[in-house]
Amino acid sequence: MAPTLSAPQVPDPMQAPPVRWGVLGPGGIASTFAGAVRAGTRSMVVAVGSRSAERAAAFAGRHGVERSYGSYEDLVADEGVEAVYVASPHSEHHAHALLALAAGKPVLVEKAFTRNLAEAEEVLAAADAEGLLAAEAMWSRYLPSYDVVRRTVEDGTLGDVLLVEAEHAQLLWPDGPERLSSPDLAGGALLDLGVYPVAFADHVLGGLDAVRASGTLSDLGVDVTTTVTARGPRGGIAHLWCSMGAATACPATVVGTRARLELSGGGSFYGSGASVHLVAPDGTVLDEWVPTVTEHGFRHQVAEVARALAEGRQETWSVPWDATRRVMATMDEVRRQLGVTYPGE
Repeated sequence: MAPTLSAPQVPDPMQAPPVRWGVLGPGGIASTFAGAVRAGTRSMVVAVGSRSAERAAAFAGRHGVERSYGSYEDLVADEGVEAVYVASPHSEHHAHALLALAAGKPVLVEKAFTRNLAEAEEVLAAADAEGLLAAEAMWSRYLPSYDVVRRTVEDGTLGDVLLVEAEHAQLLWPDGPERLSSPDLAGGALLDLGVYPVAFADHVLGGLDAVRASGTLSDLGVDVTTTVTARGPRGGIAHLWCSMGAATACPATVVGTRARLELSGGGSFYGSGASVHLVAPDGTVLDEWVPTVTEHGFRHQVAEVARALAEGRQETWSVPWDATRRVMATMDEVRRQLGVTYPGE
């Protein structure tokens, strides 16, 4: 019998218990989050906070949010908020996560979790000390497609995994958002785009070491294009790259001794519209998994956080603390080799 993909076992997000969310930072990704909460879960966004009362009020109006605040302090103090989604720029994740945790609120922090491993350790230590959940919003790792990949690899269908290839390139520089160009905002391709290939390789291989990186930097000293090779704990090699100076189809491949997985479609390997194909060495497609729902991919991370909170856990299954630590450590080493540093590091 021909080998097949392992089926995902991700629960229906609509079956997760409801959580009352506060959104810290009303930017574009927060709008995506709020839309997914409303359309794909039983949870709700009940409050939003910004340094600008006007921006917070505008966000609240667009998304039907009850309360808006002109400060982050007021948001995290809201007694009706059960969990805080930190959607500020990378440079502020550390301070804003600590602010919410100090107010007794569990946090879901956008990727990259922080600027570096040292900041991540401080956030996780604070969560541990307070007995609160802290989770990284690497939304792709919560998707059913990633569960298909993980289970298929673990079931041995591919044989020994020899290679993971993944790329993420979007044309966002030099005319894109300021946050990507600015060292003050922890800009560059790696933390914004490269985190997807790095996290995918970590997901498949269970960690990365022997990291080797090269790349090109902007005139302000952030990375524009970065390539990474690394090795997993069982010998598999990762070949990863990212760029904010060009655009590609953003595919990914997991190559084993018996078969390979190809992730593509829907705009990227990491998106909720991506399909997973099981391919024989001769190129024959043996099996495929195609998502039945491609909208509101953030709903899966929202639901998993809700389940973790209901069960009294401080970590999510899809992105445990050790995974966040490993990814941050890898990106620290990449930046060290590239010579990219941020103010205050």
